[in-house]
Amino acid sequence: MGVTPAHSMTDWEIGKRHDLPVVQVINEYAKMTAGNEAILGKKTTVAREEIVSWLKKNNLLENIEEIDQNISIAERSGGVIEPMPKLQWFVNVNKKFTLKISKIDGIKNNTEVTLKELMLTVVRNKQIKIAPERFEKTYFHWIENLHDWCISRQIWYGHQIPVWYKGDETYTGINAPEGEGWEQDPDTLDTWFSSGLWTFSTLGWPEETIDLKTFHPTFILETGYDILFFWIAKMILMSTCLLGDIPFKHVYLHGLVRDEKGRKMSKSLGNIIDPLDMIEKYGADAVRMSLVIGTSPGNDMKLSEQKIKAHKHFANKLWNITRFILSNTGDYTKEKPSNLLNNDLEWLNEFNQIVEKITNYLENYQLHLATDEIYQWTWHRLADVCIEESKPIINGNNEDAKKSREWLLMYILENVTKLIHPFMPFITEEICGVLPVQKEREFLMIESWPKQKYQ
Repeated sequence: MGVTPAHSMTDWEIGKRHDLPVVQVINEYAKMTAGNEAILGKKTTVAREEIVSWLKKNNLLENIEEIDQNISIAERSGGVIEPMPKLQWFVNVNKKFTLKISKIDGIKNNTEVTLKELMLTVVRNKQIKIAPERFEKTYFHWIENLHDWCISRQIWYGHQIPVWYKGDETYTGINAPEGEGWEQDPDTLDTWFSSGLWTFSTLGWPEETIDLKTFHPTFILETGYDILFFWIAKMILMSTCLLGDIPFKHVYLHGLVRDEKGRKMSKSLGNIIDPLDMIEKYGADAVRMSLVIGTSPGNDMKLSEQKIKAHKHFANKLWNITRFILSNTGDYTKEKPSNLLNNDLEWLNEFNQIVEKITNYLENYQLHLATDEIYQWTWHRLADVCIEESKPIINGNNEDAKKSREWLLMYILENVTKLIHPFMPFITEEICGVLPVQKEREFLMIESWPKQKYQ
């Protein structure tokens, strides 16, 4: 069996376990640095052919088989990536250090901890909750098996490694060392290292700013499940280490957006849906609603143009509901009539129940259920039943019944737009701008959430 610790991560692990020598035979230009004159200085692809020819010539080749291999390919050039040992900077995740100030449950000030312990503790003690909860197992699997983190990258952009060299001297610090002859390490920090600082570096840290005290930790972080380890875990590492505190209290993970057949969107398949094109065609609200409705947390979703178009129809339905109510109601006041007639009280109680259900869904991060509930109720109860039932009442001669129903319709319209606003903010803001109660508000986004005021 051939073992090449310098050119295979698997063989590197084998070599470490058995104290094998690490012999590098490929340089940074993918050329051979060892071997006879037939392959020395040649590209690896050419050298392989030369070696096979040599084996054939000396009757040493017993058999040739075609075997599929999982080869690393550079995403831009398409070239084969040849692994090789390089001098890199690492973060030691298992080294003990003293956490001077701790706001972490179960860890006191001046306790000796490791980065791995901090990352595990804040999720185990539920200071940070992950939704869906099943992804906690994924998180623990990553962190419990965490290796030292290589943070140096040989790329052109990013924060440059804060290390300087002069002869045999090495200097590490925020500012460049004084004196002549120092040369900064050309490597850059891992992108996830830099972005892991996001929750507090944007708030003025390391200064004790008002923003830092007010907004850190934040309440919820929403992102895709595919970067649970790459970004979320790194933010937890940075915040717990440097601030002794969690970066956020809740993590909401969404799935990936796929095409209507469940395939990953790619240029080669030609199945990409450009959100800007869809916004231009159907509006931002329709795009937003189609991405949320029917999409449970942590699960991939299928998206098609037809689904977006369907929610354009829902936006039209909202306009039609608004136009009918505004054109068939008189002066509206928030004061409920002393006596609701017909079955208006039943409708009011039903709407209150919808408010309660949607509120519970949102508080438990079940956005897909909240959107489906408000969609179904608005279209099939408010539009199809309540408004149709209202037409003879509004056109009738019973003034008390008309006032009762007009108040009900306007009250529901005012508050149903609030329920829909998180998902379709543009049309709901526009609708609220033409309501009679607009004089009492500035911006729908900062309005109070509907409550069960009337029974």
